[in-house]
Amino acid sequence: MSVARAVENIEMSVARAAVFPAPHQEPEVREIDLPELTAGEALLRVECSEVCGTDVHLHHGRLAGVPYPLIPGHVSAGTLEEIHGELRTVDGRRLAEGDRVTFLDVHQTCHRCHYCLVAKASTRCPERKVYGITYGANEGLLGGWSTHVHLRRETRILALGDVSARDFLTAGCSLPTALHAIERAEIGIGDDVLVLGTGPVGIAAIALAQMSGAGQVLAIGGPENRLPAATAAGAAHAIDFASHSPAERRDWVRSHTGGRGADTVIEATGAPSAVVDAMHQTRDAGRVVVVGQYTDHGDVPFNPHLDLNQKHIDVRGCWGSDYSHFHRAVQVVGHPRLGGAWRGLPTQEYSLENVGEALERVATGEILKALVRP
Repeated sequence: MSVARAVENIEMSVARAAVFPAPHQEPEVREIDLPELTAGEALLRVECSEVCGTDVHLHHGRLAGVPYPLIPGHVSAGTLEEIHGELRTVDGRRLAEGDRVTFLDVHQTCHRCHYCLVAKASTRCPERKVYGITYGANEGLLGGWSTHVHLRRETRILALGDVSARDFLTAGCSLPTALHAIERAEIGIGDDVLVLGTGPVGIAAIALAQMSGAGQVLAIGGPENRLPAATAAGAAHAIDFASHSPAERRDWVRSHTGGRGADTVIEATGAPSAVVDAMHQTRDAGRVVVVGQYTDHGDVPFNPHLDLNQKHIDVRGCWGSDYSHFHRAVQVVGHPRLGGAWRGLPTQEYSLENVGEALERVATGEILKALVRP
């Protein structure tokens, strides 16, 4: 065998991945062996992954039980490079090598526990695992900041069709998450909806609230450089959180809602104080959906009588997303009219070697969306 052929074979047997060695340590690029596939598995060549708020939390060690070292990137898209056995979509279509796909990051949901079968809340299944979050690098290529991802048996794979990997990842995990929040919000035709937070989840919630029939969507967020994206997504009015006191923000909402407050408030900030703000800014007998509290940032006081019970408001938590939300996310991004809300969002692309810079810029809010191109 020639030297060139030997080198080619070696290169084909390994992938390159950006790895978090431990919390607070800079990511490093490592070579990891490609897996030997078993029946029902596939190898995805990653075209695009994303840097989301979850990855920032993982870098800072804010999530419990994470098996470092870790390959981040829980939502990714690319082409099927190798398939072992037969794989089909939920529609029964047989997948083939070369298909452009994404996949549900949640894996191994048991479908036999109380939460899966009775509560209909599979996001609370105690056996669920998540690519890029609860699988460690020592278990293989199970995160998207890599040239390849090992799609294990029973991973839910979705064909993207004509949707590019970049277009889907511009929406990324924020779109399925926001779809779940909108589902929980039960927006009525003509409702006044307030979205707190203008990060990717908040921007997605603004667009989806408008699509769901809201009469108007208001937004409070920051940094200020994100507000144009909020109005582009459909917010009728948007203000910078940092430039207004709590009383001023409440009065601003009331001035745009007939003095009552919003019919529905969607909290997508991650700041505990925003949950109390949401209760203050919704109308009596309104609804609050809390989707931004993915990590524990501490306690916050509120008055159960004045802030909650006397107002007769409905406060709902919203955790993660399931297959249905990913399925609809692909449909939304691929829709000729609806998908435009995401195709124009400002994004920055980074190589594996530069993911540290991407993390820093996402953490500070300097950029709205960062994509990883392995």
